[in-house]
Formats: sequence, structure tokens, C-alpha cells
Amino acid sequence: MASRKAVISVLTILSATLVAYVALAQPARRRGPTPAAGEVKTEIKAKDASEKKILDVLADLDKNQRRGMMNVPVQDGRLLRLLAESTGAKQVVEIGTSNGYSGIWICLALRKTGGKLITHEIDEKRAKLARENFKRAGVEKLVTLVFGDAHKEIANIKAPVDMIFLDADKSGYIDYLKKLLPKVRPGGLIIAHNVRSQAGSMKPYLEAINTDKNLETLYLHMSGTGVSVSMKKR
Repeated sequence: MASRKAVISVLTILSATLVAYVALAQPARRRGPTPAAGEVKTEIKAKDASEKKILDVLADLDKNQRRGMMNVPVQDGRLLRLLAESTGAKQVVEIGTSNGYSGIWICLALRKTGGKLITHEIDEKRAKLARENFKRAGVEKLVTLVFGDAHKEIANIKAPVDMIFLDADKSGYIDYLKKLLPKVRPGGLIIAHNVRSQAGSMKPYLEAINTDKNLETLYLHMSGTGVSVSMKKR
């Protein structure tokens, strides 16, 4: 009788253990939406007074000039700075200056890498405002602002280019890619904004970066407008 009770006790323990194991092996039920990685917020900390001055200008632009400027979100601006600085970018080409917001983020990196930014804007009022903002941030010496049609003006870009940031006419992305990719150094980056839409005017560009065997592409911050980062393989 005692032996039978012992067997039942062991079976009960094994059964409970199996139930617990199966429960752990199953995906956890969501009790609410899980934030995407791109939505995790981290605090921006200035290393020194020079960086703080630039960050203060960026904060002011974010608060007072964002309307109608189609600026990148703060997280995307920080991504641009991180990529430019970590790759030691010397020459960065931007298509779509707007009021200079994303360009200033890039300049946060270039002031440390010794690099320069060539940025293109087709709207005269925005170009004028961008020049003022670059000066406010104290990065105007790092920037060459080209006013005009970038589809034509980029013919003047000299290789090697370390990083490209596309944030202008979406249907024009494929043309920018074809004209600039040969000038990008091996290991260089092509970054495009507003790639969340996988169709329409963005389709030719997305197909190009997804199928070109010379490119390695990742998509980031897709919980927002979306950013593609393509590396030109060595």
C-alpha cells in the first residue's frame, strides 16, 4: 500500500513538472502591445558644452520648426549621427536638406570625424532657413548647401562618398541610387527615409536595394516611418 502511494506521489510530481514545462515552452500571451525596439526611449546626454549647444538647437528646432518641414524623428536623427560617427565618415551626401535638422545631427558626428556634409535642397526658403540653423548650431563650416535640383547637381559629387542620406522625392530615390552608388566607397552606407511603404513610388528603390548582390540591407525603426540602411559590400 505504501509502495502504491509512493508511485502515485511520484506520478503526481512528474505530471505537475510536465505541465509546467509545456507552459514554459509555449509563447507568452500578450496582455497588451509590446513596444518595438525602435520605440524604446533613451536619454540624450551631452558629453561637453559644444555638444550641448548643438543638442539645444536641435531641441528648439524639434519644438518650434517641425511643422511643415517633414523632419526626421529624433530617434532617426540620432541613428544618423551614430552611423556617421561610428564609420568615421569623411564625406556625407544628403538629398533633402529641409531646415537642416537631419544635417545637424549628421554634423554632430562630422565635427569628430573631420568630415564634411554636402546637402541638397530645391526649395529656396528652406535652404535659407537651413543656412541660418547651421550657423546657430555652429556647424556651418562643415556644410556645403547646394541649392537646386539634386538629380542634376549630384553629378558634381566626387568619390569616395562614405554615407548617403535620402530624404526627398520618393520616386526619385532610384535615380539617386543609380547615380551615387558608383561613388560610394566599399563599406559605405546608403540610408533612406520613409521606407515603411513597400509599394508605390518607393517600389523601384526597395526592389533595387533588396536584390542587388553588392548591397547588404537592413530595415530599422519600422514602427515609425521606417529607415533602410544598405552597406556597399567590400
